[in-house]
Amino acid sequence: MEELSVKSGAGVQCHARCWLSMGCLFVTLCHSGSANADDTSEIAKQAQNPIASVISVPFQNSTTFDVGENSSVQDALLIEPVVPFRLTADWNLITRTIIPVIEQPTLAPGLGNVGGLGDVQPSLYLSPVKPAFGGLIWGLGPSFSFATASDRSLGAGKNSAGLSTALLTIQGPWLVGVLITDVASIGGQEDRKNVHSFLMQPFVDYNMSHGWYLASSPIITANWKATSGNKWTVPVGGGGGKIFHIGRQAVNTYIQAFDDVVQTHEGGTWALLTISQCSPNRGIKNS
Repeated sequence: MEELSVKSGAGVQCHARCWLSMGCLFVTLCHSGSANADDTSEIAKQAQNPIASVISVPFQNSTTFDVGENSSVQDALLIEPVVPFRLTADWNLITRTIIPVIEQPTLAPGLGNVGGLGDVQPSLYLSPVKPAFGGLIWGLGPSFSFATASDRSLGAGKNSAGLSTALLTIQGPWLVGVLITDVASIGGQEDRKNVHSFLMQPFVDYNMSHGWYLASSPIITANWKATSGNKWTVPVGGGGGKIFHIGRQAVNTYIQAFDDVVQTHEGGTWALLTISQCSPNRGIKNS
C-alpha cells in the first residue's frame, strides 16, 4: 500500500482540522431541527449502544496531545461501521469494524512523522434479540486485528485474535455499560514483537430533553507484553452530545475530553469528536 507522507505542517493542519470540526459541530447543534421527543430519545439510546440492531457508520476523530519526543499532536480518524444480521428469531449477529486513518508525529529518531492506514480491527458479537433478566443487553464473540498498516509506526505488524464482549443496561434516561476486548498475536511480520493487548471502554450516558445528553466513555488500555509500570493507559473525563435530524436521517454528534491519569509515556489531554449517522429505518439484515 502506498505510504502517505506527512509534511512539516501536519501539526498545524491537525489543529486546524480539529478546531474547524468543533466549530462545525457547534453550528450544527445550534441550528439543528427538533424531532419527536420519544423518537429522539430512542435514537439516542440506539446510537449509544455499541451492539444495537441498527446499521450505523460512526466517524470518530481523536486528537492526542504531547505525543512522541517532540510532544507533538497525533490525529486518528476511526471509521466504525456497525452492521447487524438476524440469525434466528432469538439471536442477532452484530459486526463492528474499526478502520483507523492516522497522522503520526515523530515517536523516536527515524520512527513516525507519517500518515496512513492503521491496523483494521473487526469484531463479531452474538447477541440475543431480547434483553436478559433485569434488562441486561449483552454480546460476545471473536475479535481480530489485521496487519494492514501502511507504515511500521502505524500498526503492530501482527495479526491478532481474541474475544470481545459488550454488556449494558438501559434504565430510564441512563444507559450504562462496558465494552471489553482482549487480543493476542497469532502471526504476522517475524521481525515484530508479539503483542497481547487489552481494551476496556466503560460508558455512561444520561439522556435529557431535545436530544441532548451527557456522556463519558474513556478507553482504558493495557499492553500485557510491556514492562511493569508501563502497561496501562487510564483516561478520565467526559463531555456531551446531541441527536438531530437532517431530513429523515438521524445524526448523533458528541465531543469528549480526557486526561490520562495513568500513562505509558509523557502525555496530556486528548479530545474526541464523533459524528455517528444512524438509520432507524435500516435495521436488522436477514442472513
